[in-house]
Amino acid sequence: MKFNRRGFIKKGVIALIGAQLGYLFFDSFKKKGENEEDQHWYEVGPISNLEANTIYPFQSGQFYLSVLEDGGILAFSVKCTHLGCVIQAQKDGFICPCHASSFNKYGEVMSPPATRALDTFDIKVRNGILFVDHQNAKKRSQFEKPQITYA
Repeated sequence: MKFNRRGFIKKGVIALIGAQLGYLFFDSFKKKGENEEDQHWYEVGPISNLEANTIYPFQSGQFYLSVLEDGGILAFSVKCTHLGCVIQAQKDGFICPCHASSFNKYGEVMSPPATRALDTFDIKVRNGILFVDHQNAKKRSQFEKPQITYA
């Protein structure tokens, strides 16, 4: 194998360009993943501003936030689990205006025709700010205590 200076420089330049393109390729995937994750999380605001035993509507995020008496928080989809009508918040729960299904503040069915609990969204608290993953509803059959988020 013959080795000359011109060939060595040419292969070196090709290797550097390849390494740079590889770095840009993998780096673009990493940034894309971070941005997509951020797009799913709706920033509610400081958790210290939320009052216990209160239901907050978030029309732009299409969810309700139910703050329980012990400070636990649940985020519900606005869609009824019966036929998908938009539910309305009441003092201690939710009601579907289409077929009169009702749900308590935990999202449990209190009166049919709905047969399962309201869908929930994941919640996270970062530096005292509450975020809701409002694009990935989680179906559930009933309320379970581990579904509650505490700060």
